[in-house]
Amino acid sequence: MISKGKTDQVTINLDGNDVEVPAGMNLVDAVALHGKEIPHYCYHPQLSVAGNCRMCLIEMGTPMRDRGTGEAIVEEDGSPKIGWVPKPVIGCGTNVSPGMHVKTESDLVTDCREGIMEFLLVNHPLDCPICDQAGECRLQEFATDYGRGYSRYKERKNVKPKRTRLGPRVTLDDERCILCSRCIRFSQEVAKDDVLGFVDRGSFSTLTCFPGKELANNYSLNTVDICPVGALTSTDFRFKMRVWFLKETMSICAESSAGCNTLVSSREGVIHRITPRRNDAVNDSWMTDSGRALYKRIDSDDRLKFPLVDQEKSSLEDALAASISLLKDKRVGIVGSCKSTVEEQYLLNRLAKETKAKKYLRGHFGEDDGILLSADRTPNLRGALITGLASSYPKENLNLLGQALKKGQLDTLIVVGEDLMDAKVDAELLSDIQIIYLGTHENATSTLAQVVIPTLTPFEKSGSFVNRSFFLQGFKQAVPGLAGLLPDISILVRLINELNGEAELSSDLSAVWKMMARSSTSPLKGLSFSDFKKDGIELDGSKWDELPFVEQKALHYEPTAELTTD
Repeated sequence: MISKGKTDQVTINLDGNDVEVPAGMNLVDAVALHGKEIPHYCYHPQLSVAGNCRMCLIEMGTPMRDRGTGEAIVEEDGSPKIGWVPKPVIGCGTNVSPGMHVKTESDLVTDCREGIMEFLLVNHPLDCPICDQAGECRLQEFATDYGRGYSRYKERKNVKPKRTRLGPRVTLDDERCILCSRCIRFSQEVAKDDVLGFVDRGSFSTLTCFPGKELANNYSLNTVDICPVGALTSTDFRFKMRVWFLKETMSICAESSAGCNTLVSSREGVIHRITPRRNDAVNDSWMTDSGRALYKRIDSDDRLKFPLVDQEKSSLEDALAASISLLKDKRVGIVGSCKSTVEEQYLLNRLAKETKAKKYLRGHFGEDDGILLSADRTPNLRGALITGLASSYPKENLNLLGQALKKGQLDTLIVVGEDLMDAKVDAELLSDIQIIYLGTHENATSTLAQVVIPTLTPFEKSGSFVNRSFFLQGFKQAVPGLAGLLPDISILVRLINELNGEAELSSDLSAVWKMMARSSTSPLKGLSFSDFKKDGIELDGSKWDELPFVEQKALHYEPTAELTTD
């Protein structure tokens, strides 16, 4: 985990042992550094402290000082005398200080935890077998670890609504809510959309939206992620799959250059959900709702599923052979993609050198929401600069390509994932040239292409992106690609080797990185894919500081600056 914040260490006494922890760190996080657990519900390291669940009660004491002189009071053996707070203290509302004594294991702490768990379960429904949160429920886990193991409550439980629509993507099971207020604080502090609150009192307290409003912002599903119980559920994922059946794969959101770290959850080659993965230097623990839905494009009706030659179904070998014939001894233009991985962009640049092609790149831009949806709606524009595929800031149109076509400077055009007509290229200018289209989905350009080679989505391959802050981040293949299709880097390597006449390049990801890391001037010098695939590393982006797009290097959304633990 890449962490930011204070690095000075202080010594505290944790359950009788002196340990070192970062100065000023929240006590819940500090004890976790040493294998201890303070159970909690309302506390979240990237939200303000509420202190309302009381599950984190501990015993705390500090070194005593003389009120008059300020000098330390010591025991007979010379050790500092500890003044214990007479009542339990909430761990989430306490920051460590030098000499602090903490007891997370004592008879008093045990009684407190058992009592809190008993109150939380008084009206909680016994529907764990059908609860979506089963398998990742903190209430279930803490009830087992810290509860009494039996209930003394004999009254009828309060009955509350089971399927309350809070917004288009979030459904509330009100009986399960333990009133931790995480969702409320997230909406106020991160999403800046203050629409949630509690109404009524005591056992009748209910989470609801303010009158006339609903939870509809593009970050609403983060409330489902941070809900410690099964109260807030994803309407899309609800009752579809048990979480213990899911395989989780580390990935990167390809929606924009924010580069949110994600977990892709799949079973038997089918993706069922995407959730954020914590990275304090990039996205804290959040991601957009729209980014979670990208996986649905895998099975969309316009997905390219097999190669085409002259718009007729073909084998991959025939499509590659046809591509080679269209590239040899021709005037070639290459339209690259800011959605391609660093490895693909490097190989595409190698292909451009092999064919002496003119290179073109298109940008995709929208409105920056000030949080985690950046104005640059591609995941790897900066990668194109680092790999040499682009030498300047791309525009949303391809006017330079249109000018080259008007002058008759090109015979063959390789297009990677872009729709030329959508980029303001006149379709009539494309009638006299040969087009090789590499992409995942049909568009107006693919229907004009002489050769169409289907490629894989980011969920079906491994690679890396460079985000808006020049963090190089790797992602792994989550599900198999469509039958008969090769990874993009394999297709590009095949083309380069065939044109070169020598099988010198390998399509292995590690081998591609060895080639990229050889350059003495590249920010990628000396790196390998294993160096950054988990948390990412920050590259030196100073070479491009004067370009307009680097205005976003200073993030509009500043991740949490506290040094915290997983």
